Amino acid sequence: MTDRLSIALAQINPTVGAITTNIDRIRDARAEAAARGADLMVCPELAVTGYPPEDLVLKPFFLDVVEQAVRELAAETADGGPALLVGAPWRDGDKRHNAALLLDGGRIAATRFKVDLPNYGVFDEKRVFTPGPLPGPINVRGVRLGVPICEDMWSADVIETLAESGAEILVVPNGSPFELGKHDQRVQLAVGRVTESSLPLLYVNQVGGQDELVFDGASFALGADCRLVAQAPAFTEHLLITRWERGEDDVWSCADTECVAPPEGLESIYAALVLALRDYVTKNRFPGVILGLSGGIDSALAAAIAVDALGAERVHGVMMPSPHTAQDSLDDAAESAELLGCKLDTVPIVPAMEAFERMLLPAFAGRDPDATEENIQARSRGVTLMALSNKFGPMVLSTGNKSEMSVGYATLYGDMCGGYAVLKDVYKTTVYALARWRNAHQTEGAFGPAGRVVPERVLVKAPTAELKPDQTDQDTLPPYDALDDILRCLVEKDLGVAEIVARGHAPEVVDRVWRMLHLAEYKRRQAPPGPKITPRLFNRERRYPITNGFGSIA
Repeated sequence: MTDRLSIALAQINPTVGAITTNIDRIRDARAEAAARGADLMVCPELAVTGYPPEDLVLKPFFLDVVEQAVRELAAETADGGPALLVGAPWRDGDKRHNAALLLDGGRIAATRFKVDLPNYGVFDEKRVFTPGPLPGPINVRGVRLGVPICEDMWSADVIETLAESGAEILVVPNGSPFELGKHDQRVQLAVGRVTESSLPLLYVNQVGGQDELVFDGASFALGADCRLVAQAPAFTEHLLITRWERGEDDVWSCADTECVAPPEGLESIYAALVLALRDYVTKNRFPGVILGLSGGIDSALAAAIAVDALGAERVHGVMMPSPHTAQDSLDDAAESAELLGCKLDTVPIVPAMEAFERMLLPAFAGRDPDATEENIQARSRGVTLMALSNKFGPMVLSTGNKSEMSVGYATLYGDMCGGYAVLKDVYKTTVYALARWRNAHQTEGAFGPAGRVVPERVLVKAPTAELKPDQTDQDTLPPYDALDDILRCLVEKDLGVAEIVARGHAPEVVDRVWRMLHLAEYKRRQAPPGPKITPRLFNRERRYPITNGFGSIA
């Protein structure tokens, strides 16, 4: 019977579908784990394919490649080095499972299948996987390990079964995406499972961006007394070594190791946005990004995130003035680019506006100017950015925020165009808070400069689309602090009018915001993807019909 076991938690950043690259990452981490004396290395959920693989797992030839890669990796464990616990989609007869596979001694020594398949929020695993049976422990170097997979930890049944069948340590592979406050929720949930089972628990989480999701890592371990004994840093790849020893009471304890507190609040949001954008651009092989720098808060913050994610040399700003663009806006855009060190070009859209005016004059005869002409300006800017993107290769970075996307205060095929909307899930009030935070701090691993990166005037002037003279956002929208509170009630909490009015909002304002939210659904369906940071991301988690006759929330 073994009395000591060293377990490495491999917090890696896989790319969905890049099986060879992911296997190489696992192989490199195993070499480091071996050098540091590990007996077992644990990888995140579905680390071989990346998480979530979605409908890739419906393709038999994809699963063929997965199986071949896993078997080749298993053969390498005949070298006497650490055993591997890797996640992969796996076939059992005609069923597809979300599996944890123990590779040891040159073979696949054990398989365990995920029992509780999540089918809510961003998850839809029941579409592609079959749930497994309640599992028993697996034997690793003489120690019985219970292996609940991600969601299996969120309810008591799987861990209760493992404890009753003799598990000594719980090892949980995860693909748990970030949202604000999620890390504390995970730890508290793990504490509950440890309390119920009296078993220590190791939690290894994926890190990295994958389309709308960003995984924060922040892997950790709890002793049987619920004490946090190990904590990996968040938002970066890391190999966390934990060394366990069996006590006289047969309870395993962990020797002191590293504990790095994860970021919280605005710092965690900013780090998530930086990582999400970096991985979206890099994994999709764009040379960089191009964005409209308008002199406003949204584009200034988006540019700062882009420079922190990619470096100034991969960020190209474009100021596209119209006759309504104030000198302050020109100056603020220039200052943003100067503070960040990124390229800024100026491409006036006046010739495009005049061309459209001449072209449409006969069709518009007898009609007064209205929002149509305003939208032509926004679409001229969109065409300009897309032309530069097509010619030189960088991805267009959309700069719209969640407040605007909620109520349709954005132009379809104009400022909504782009490959990625980094602020898509960030309310306007949070945009301001993040900009102020970034001016005073710098996230670890950022490529941008320290110190102020958003001009001070941008933080204090009234936000405006500058599509007509003396325009401000508040001509059309309620003040952003009120608007964002109403939107959080409608989008994240599904509250009705009476409940929202009780928070101090006028009934007519709540009803108007609801109607704008409802009418903008068709726009949001055509918006670019963007990273999730709140409990409910548009399109991926909040799915409402476009054609919708329900007109009251009372």
